[in-house]
Amino acid sequence: MQDVADEHGGSRGGVYLYFPSMDKLFQEVIKKRNKEKFSIISKAIQDNEPFKTVLANYMALQKERLLCIENSLFRAYCEYIFSKPKKAVQAFRDMQLNPLRKSVMSIFTLGVNQNVIRNENISQLVDHFIIVIDGLSVLALAEALTEEVVNEQFALLESLVRNIDTNSD
Repeated sequence: MQDVADEHGGSRGGVYLYFPSMDKLFQEVIKKRNKEKFSIISKAIQDNEPFKTVLANYMALQKERLLCIENSLFRAYCEYIFSKPKKAVQAFRDMQLNPLRKSVMSIFTLGVNQNVIRNENISQLVDHFIIVIDGLSVLALAEALTEEVVNEQFALLESLVRNIDTNSD
């Protein structure tokens, strides 16, 4: 906590006033980062930008994150989750997964609302996107992910979207 206080020119007591522990401080950093990460996509959805553009931008952000994972907080997040008892981090994990699922769902809801895709198995599609991208994230941490693999997996995800395209009937 002293390092945090020194970095921001405050006192350790001041840091403890807002964050009773390093765990709470870390959790707030992760929450803030996730909110910022999806702000671009959220704004595009609010502005009713074309579904295909929003989805392409989301995929591009994910690809960039996957290929530069060493510069992300994902490694610290994983180390944190796996270093704590399951019950101690369950609420925190849910707090991370639920907004992610909501964000991805909002992208596909945009496509349904714009009549670009059918509202067919959207919930399962969202879950599949999250599972694939999180799986790729783990591979990236293990330094076993290449751009070619990301491109192949994203092409498969995009083919799932094309299968529910309103023009594919």
